[in-house]
Amino acid sequence: MIIQTWTYTIVSVVIVSLLGLIGILSLAVNDRLFRKAILYLVSFSTGGLFGDAFIHIMPEISKKYGFGVQAALLVLAGIIMFFVLEKFINWRHCHVQTSENHPHPVAYTNLIGDAMHNFIDGTIIAGSFMADTKLGVATTLAVILHEIPHEIGNFSILVHAGFSKLKAVFYNFFSALMAVVGAVAVLLIGAYLGDLPSILLPLTAGGFIYIAGSDLIPELHKDICEPVSTSAIQLFSMLAGIGLMLLLLLLD
Repeated sequence: MIIQTWTYTIVSVVIVSLLGLIGILSLAVNDRLFRKAILYLVSFSTGGLFGDAFIHIMPEISKKYGFGVQAALLVLAGIIMFFVLEKFINWRHCHVQTSENHPHPVAYTNLIGDAMHNFIDGTIIAGSFMADTKLGVATTLAVILHEIPHEIGNFSILVHAGFSKLKAVFYNFFSALMAVVGAVAVLLIGAYLGDLPSILLPLTAGGFIYIAGSDLIPELHKDICEPVSTSAIQLFSMLAGIGLMLLLLLLD
């Protein structure tokens, strides 16, 4: 069982880390089409994160540990933790013009923040696999759905800040590898703390709820003049993300 948990976790976080290279795709796709596709992917990701939190993680917490005040407080702690992380990431500003010789400091704070984010993704995936293999698969899928637009966004930030495209891909991938570090750390600690998933799972649920509600949904509201058809496709994509998580549950 331990070997299986390690194997599934490492394979999953390596796949997630490889998404750090996805910025390359933006070089080969029409920019207008690419931006529209990303918007729908964000909608799909929103549904996937909400679906995993409410359909998979919370029922798993209730079944294995009971969903009392402690679990509820940890969910809230997860929401607050991600809020604090975003505040920490975005505290610096610079008014010097960006260039390849002087990348905007937002690039470095973004890389640090993204490394922390990926480290947490690794802990989330490892904690889920420690609790249940099927939960680990569902959580990994939710992380992947979120990471695709997230990593493309990071790539765009680095290029805008003055990095060359090749350099942006390299640093983004290096940052993504922190997911492996986070996963290994949790697996090693988990050998001594048997109830670690009882803490990580509600934190994960809170984190997913925060990301979907505070980061992704506002992205879908930015263009207030969008046609009804676009809004309808966004809604359908969000419901499809929830439906995917429900399908995984029904296939159990």
